[in-house]
Amino acid sequence: MGELRLMKGNEVIAEAAIRCGCDGYFGYPITPQSEVMETLMAREPWDETGMVVLQAESEVASINMVYGAAGTGKKVMTSSSSPGISLMAEGISYIAGAELPCLIVNVQRGGPGLGTIQPSQADYFQSTKGGGHGDYKLIVLAPASVQEMNDFVDLGFELAFKYRNPAMILTDGAIGQMMEKVELGDYKPRMTAEEVKSKTGRWATTGKTSDRDYNVITSLYLESSKMEESNRRLQEKYIQMEAEEVRYETFQCEDADYVLVAFGSSARICQKSVELARAKGLKVGLLRPITLFPFPKKPIAELAKKVKGFMAVEMNAGQMVEDVQLAVGCAKSLATVSYFGRMGGIIPTPGEVVEAIEQKLIEA
Repeated sequence: MGELRLMKGNEVIAEAAIRCGCDGYFGYPITPQSEVMETLMAREPWDETGMVVLQAESEVASINMVYGAAGTGKKVMTSSSSPGISLMAEGISYIAGAELPCLIVNVQRGGPGLGTIQPSQADYFQSTKGGGHGDYKLIVLAPASVQEMNDFVDLGFELAFKYRNPAMILTDGAIGQMMEKVELGDYKPRMTAEEVKSKTGRWATTGKTSDRDYNVITSLYLESSKMEESNRRLQEKYIQMEAEEVRYETFQCEDADYVLVAFGSSARICQKSVELARAKGLKVGLLRPITLFPFPKKPIAELAKKVKGFMAVEMNAGQMVEDVQLAVGCAKSLATVSYFGRMGGIIPTPGEVVEAIEQKLIEA
């Protein structure tokens, strides 16, 4: 067993970054994720592992620092909260277009606008549908616990390098601020210069070598035919992700008549809602998407062949529900799809979810 600690979600993001051999963090403070950078500064990993930690002058600066550092083949990351991620959108699009690996953490807060510092899940569209300009996708992981906040840092880097694509941990202020027991991973050494060249020399800016000239990294193609060729390559990569990287879990779906679909904090609430509903004699299950992109369309479509209805439970005005509707519709199922949620930083209670099940699925 690894080292056990009681930690905040934000704190464990920082600790996991150090332990997984991250080379650099570039960020800017914003509530409710500021503890990520604060923890890194307090830990002083530059003395321990050589990791660079830098507060940029803005979110725009931080994501462009990530862009530059990612181009060298290093493990680099940033973190922010909803308005800050919006400021990073152009840079994220550049990184995706240049096909560079990096990790981005979004500890969501309520919006739109400056909004509130309370938790939200209203960045689902922004995170899973691109968010910035152009046809691109992020790998999006949705943790539902502090333990998964820890685990998904290493996984996020792994997937980012596998596909040469930005990965995002999409969490929220509740998980970022809550404290839970977490099992920390072992320390991994940072890659040496030779290991970086061996792993990323095909594309990274590691200088001229005996078997190739200098690499050039760009997302700019002035010829339309070359831009289309780049886009086609990206789309093929996203199709491969959908074939190989879908992650989800189910809870009491074996005999369910109705299935809740929820991610992150909402999934934690819904697990208790399932228990309360079953105590009332209602056969309710839960499907929790762990990857929001790629989304578990096929598992939902399979469930749609045998259940009466689904309800997406989200802390927003209804965003993931559209992907649930598409999955059910593609299955040509008669199962109904409804939505229940709270907005503005309000977290629904398990009892409210059960009431919504009765009103929107059973009595409808």
